[in-house]
Amino acid sequence: MEQALLVIDAQQELMDGGLERQGVFEKDKVIHNINVVIEKALKEKANIVFIRDKDVSNGKGSGFQVHKDIKVPSDAVIFDKLATNSFYGTPLLEYLKDQNIEHLVVMGCQTEFCIDTAVRAATINGFDVTLVSDGHSTTDSKILSAEQIIRHHNATLHGHYNVDHFSMVRNANEDLFKPTHDSYR
Repeated sequence: MEQALLVIDAQQELMDGGLERQGVFEKDKVIHNINVVIEKALKEKANIVFIRDKDVSNGKGSGFQVHKDIKVPSDAVIFDKLATNSFYGTPLLEYLKDQNIEHLVVMGCQTEFCIDTAVRAATINGFDVTLVSDGHSTTDSKILSAEQIIRHHNATLHGHYNVDHFSMVRNANEDLFKPTHDSYR
């Protein structure tokens, strides 16, 4: 089975914060876990795709780039997006289909926006998804803490399905590229 790691919006300014936003919850842990899973993806020969949001740092400069502490492999594919949905207006779906990808491992920022949307859109587009529970993050909202948002989405997206395809939530230390979806079908 062909697989891909999809790292969404793990960008310098979004993760660290800046003049107009706070940094994400448990940033160092999330960056560490992204690097751990990148190593697993490389070992399994999975495709590695980064998505960058053009709204971050006005789409330019070091703030727009993937966070400096994330070890981006030289053969990783990078797509830029304008919408919350990583599939909208990008070549992501076409790329994944061309590579015969069946399973996506998803990580990045921000939990309640781009991560949630990517997981749900991926299941609709024919992919099983593993969301890395300790590999995505966000900031506090006006009504919930970042930790509450993350816990809520981990619970909500575990077992989320669109008839044929669904998402599982697993930890970074698990064997993420040995999907467990079939044991639940």
